Amino acid sequence: MSFTINNLHYATKYLLSLPRASKRLLVILVDILLCATTSWLALYLRFGEFELFASKLIWVFSFALLFTLPTFFFLGLYRAIFRYSSILTLMLLLRAISVYAPLFFLVFTVIGIEGVPRTIGLIQPILLLLAVIVSRLFMYYWLEAFFNINKRKKLPLRVLIYGCGSAGRQLATLINTGHDMIVCGFLDDDPRLQDNTVNGIKVYDPQYASALCQSLGIHEILLAIPSASRKLRNTILEKVRHAKVVVRTLPSLKDITIGNLSVSDLHELDIDDLLGREIAKPQLNLLKLHVSAQVVMVTGAGGSIGSELCQQIIRLSPATLLLLEQSEYALYELHQNLLFNLNKISNMRQAVSNIKLIPLLGSVRDSDRMRDIICNWKPHIIYHAAAYKHVPLVEHNPVEGVRNNVFGTFTIATVAAEEGVKHFVLVSTDKAVRPTNIMGASKRLAEMTLQALNSNFPNTQFSMVRFGNVLGSSGSVVPKFRNQIKNGGPIHLTHTEIMRYFMTVHEAAQLVIQAGGIARGGEVFVLNMGEPVKILDLARRMVEMSGLTLKDHLNPDGDIEIQITGLRPGEKLYEELLIGNNPEPTVHPLIIKSNEEFLTLPEFTEKLEKLHTILETGDVISLKNLFQELVLGYTPDQEIVDWIHLARKSGLNGEY
Repeated sequence: MSFTINNLHYATKYLLSLPRASKRLLVILVDILLCATTSWLALYLRFGEFELFASKLIWVFSFALLFTLPTFFFLGLYRAIFRYSSILTLMLLLRAISVYAPLFFLVFTVIGIEGVPRTIGLIQPILLLLAVIVSRLFMYYWLEAFFNINKRKKLPLRVLIYGCGSAGRQLATLINTGHDMIVCGFLDDDPRLQDNTVNGIKVYDPQYASALCQSLGIHEILLAIPSASRKLRNTILEKVRHAKVVVRTLPSLKDITIGNLSVSDLHELDIDDLLGREIAKPQLNLLKLHVSAQVVMVTGAGGSIGSELCQQIIRLSPATLLLLEQSEYALYELHQNLLFNLNKISNMRQAVSNIKLIPLLGSVRDSDRMRDIICNWKPHIIYHAAAYKHVPLVEHNPVEGVRNNVFGTFTIATVAAEEGVKHFVLVSTDKAVRPTNIMGASKRLAEMTLQALNSNFPNTQFSMVRFGNVLGSSGSVVPKFRNQIKNGGPIHLTHTEIMRYFMTVHEAAQLVIQAGGIARGGEVFVLNMGEPVKILDLARRMVEMSGLTLKDHLNPDGDIEIQITGLRPGEKLYEELLIGNNPEPTVHPLIIKSNEEFLTLPEFTEKLEKLHTILETGDVISLKNLFQELVLGYTPDQEIVDWIHLARKSGLNGEY
């Protein structure tokens, strides 16, 4: 008996693994067999005797096939999936037989065929209807039994849904109709709903979430409150963070359509959920000012900030978007993604359907290439995001880092000014403020480049936008920690006291565009990043929201350990956003204007020539000494300086 059941199980798995065309062919063969069987049975019931090859049986079977297969094909019965058969499938079968039966009745009862009783025109369609219905029901229950056996082998996830509004109720209905989950209850803050049932599911008070998860054996909490503000979502997350279960969420209302909700819409917590700060609503007039109906250029378009800038810009309907990138792969990926998103937006707004996307390979250090592009396309505004930004990599490749970040900026900014580009916006970083590393110092020099050029080229408005860490960008701690948690840990943290300002890439890109709208020339804009976040707290929060526990001296049996690895070359414990102490507000609450000292263009050009000579010789010690002279507050990491001295004694120079 066990052997037979196992054989049936494996046979079912084999049949389900067949291509859809093969499955349809099997169903057609079954229907041919049913036509033959019901034709024979109709004659047997009429005559009481069985003749296998009698001419009357051949006539009945032939016409049954002639009318059955085309009718079933035309009405879509061979597109139905047995596992999801329902009352609609039954209605489809009745409709098919209602077409088949009159045709069969017309041939055998009204017209008649010699040797075949006219009553066959009534008997055979009834038998065929019953046979087809029984065959479909048999397949449905057989497959249901198969999938139920598999479900019992893998226990379903037990979940609580936070929020029993329309999204929560719809999500519960979806889960209860065939997904590997069981909804054990709702959590809702409305006291009128608590201790009652909604659609047969009990509603609980969220303050007892931890106890409920333990007593009910809950695996996940699903947040189904897409209309909630960021502040409310953060409050909710605080209530459930200690429940030691995985927390997943639905996206915001703008990203989903209630009524077309899917369980696949559930995803891990957004980065901004982990960040815990309210995102400011953008000012549309500032977003559109220099972008809508204009030729816009983004350098470093394939990078984290550059690609998000491009995504934001296409929503603002520019005439042309120039994508400048030196990595062919990054440019190809970006161009394909933008084309895909542009098609989606075009279906909603006809205004964006005529946007030109121009992928351009090239380096901002190549003045001839930059001049050729700018002369041909005449961009109205350039967002300069091309830079080497990873602190340890630039620290170990200082010459290339400075060439790209400083001389690349000087080259494209000078060409832009000479060719009459109206606006030029540099994407900068908080690491440019009193830097301890080459990357930060090079970005401050990039800022000083634009400040120097601004006074000599009044027809081009140069501005800089400085902000802190971007969550979700390449090398950011959130995706890094998330992968480490998925791999079972440990989480690698450089220092227990390290703190950073954070902003989502989406918000940062929008603020960069808006800052460009505020610019009048020469400003250093600083984005209000809110309060700095302790990275240790962020790591702990991510562990808790993954349904795991922290492994430390208080909980040696925990799941994920945090290992302290030590500060990396050039890394600071704290970052700053302002060099001076005289910031000024702007028309945007999250954009501040900083007034900072800079060199005139002749003075700055003289220093750049000296810097160029140092780069040619690869003398990193002289490079750092010049940076200390040029960049206010630059204090190179002493450990790195000692290492360079040792390297020079060993005959090494330049990159190290």
